[in-house]
Amino acid sequence: MKQMYIDGKWVSAEKTFDVVNPATEEVIAKVADGGEKEVKMAIQAAKEAFPLWSKMPAKERGAILRRAEANVVAKADEIARLITEENGKPLAEAKGEVLFSSGYLSWFAEEGRRAYGETIPSPFPHKRLFTTLQPIGVVGSITPWNFPANMITRKIAPALAAGCSVVLKPAESTPLTALAIAHALHDAGVPKGVFNIVTALDPRPISAAYINDPHVKMITFTGSVAVGKLLMGQAANQIKKVALELGGNAPAIIFDDADLDKAVERLAAIKFLRVGGQSCICANRIYVQKGIYKEFLAKFLEKVKSLKVGNGHTPGVQIGPLINKKALDRVSALVDETKKKGAKVLLGGHPLDGKGFFYAPTIIEGSHDNWPIAQNEIFGPIANILSFTDELEVIARANDTIYGLAAYIFSQNLSRILRLQEALEYGFIAVNDGDGYTHEIPIGGFKESGIGREGGSAGLHEYMELKSTLINIM
Repeated sequence: MKQMYIDGKWVSAEKTFDVVNPATEEVIAKVADGGEKEVKMAIQAAKEAFPLWSKMPAKERGAILRRAEANVVAKADEIARLITEENGKPLAEAKGEVLFSSGYLSWFAEEGRRAYGETIPSPFPHKRLFTTLQPIGVVGSITPWNFPANMITRKIAPALAAGCSVVLKPAESTPLTALAIAHALHDAGVPKGVFNIVTALDPRPISAAYINDPHVKMITFTGSVAVGKLLMGQAANQIKKVALELGGNAPAIIFDDADLDKAVERLAAIKFLRVGGQSCICANRIYVQKGIYKEFLAKFLEKVKSLKVGNGHTPGVQIGPLINKKALDRVSALVDETKKKGAKVLLGGHPLDGKGFFYAPTIIEGSHDNWPIAQNEIFGPIANILSFTDELEVIARANDTIYGLAAYIFSQNLSRILRLQEALEYGFIAVNDGDGYTHEIPIGGFKESGIGREGGSAGLHEYMELKSTLINIM
């Protein structure tokens, strides 16, 4: 049995739950199934650890984070194999995630030393004004399964660098990666109680403890809009801070002046090669200007046909399975509904035979903006292709959604790019690119895609309180 990590110790529970490989449907591990008792222990440990950790110089906290980064990098191959086993993504993609996730540890190790306040010019000769930043306190974190390493370090690295202590509940589908990161931090010398992991099949007792315990000052969550709204409403009872990264419905807009070959390559990457489309920032609606529509579609079909689907441990595989049968059934139902409404399935459109939760890479055309496939987050290897006529039209259509996380523009016209960058209601805009974000810039959502930012200097400030001070020297 894999144990949880609480107060610097590896802890068992009365029950366990199974971790299943989505490519084989085989149980690969049994993990401690924590609940109310364990999460209360973890919160108490984090509360007791906070005073000393928060007062430790940022340089010393950063040294621990940098050692943790070195530990993660040293075990990158091992952690990548865990990700492929429990998440299903191809091994090369998994290793890329591990290395990228480790970069958040060093980025925030450095950024923690730059949590600057301000000296403010006073309107009175006998008064001095300044601000300082201080850590918010104990943080309750809930992370998803699609990026089981990156979503963790993107949250815990800034929290720890700021001086907060953390209780983490990782996704029940992917706890093994989280426990490997706990090993890296433990071996780096993080003091007991500063970082804790409660693994659990049922997240409700964990989130309830976060909500109800006044010692938990902040909750950070990545997941669905529905759960985010629930947490936000519950946190209001104590006016508890929340940071939420929720769903996405990213438009990708390809103009007739785009470099078509590069657009095809980069769009295929952001649509299909990030957990097989199971990402909040994946392109969900692909708008192609009418003048290049047929040429784009022919090239895109050719590219997607070449993508290899299978077990992530198989060399050359680029797309793994969906995370579980529920996800497979949901994607299948969405495509079937879209076909019944009259759209054309140009490629794929069906689950793959055999073991595992595999769905064929799919391309659909002829849907409408008000259909579920264009209004909801697809979260699967489905490319929904739509055409548009002009700039003003596509801006209005792209913004016509409750979501606002990411958007993609493909064009060589700088003036047009700048106009769209300003007009699109999204927290992250990528131009002629399909790689996603970097450590140095914050990412977060407009509208119902969330509150707060992760990454960049803004990601550190999420975990800090701003304090203003006035000194009368007369």
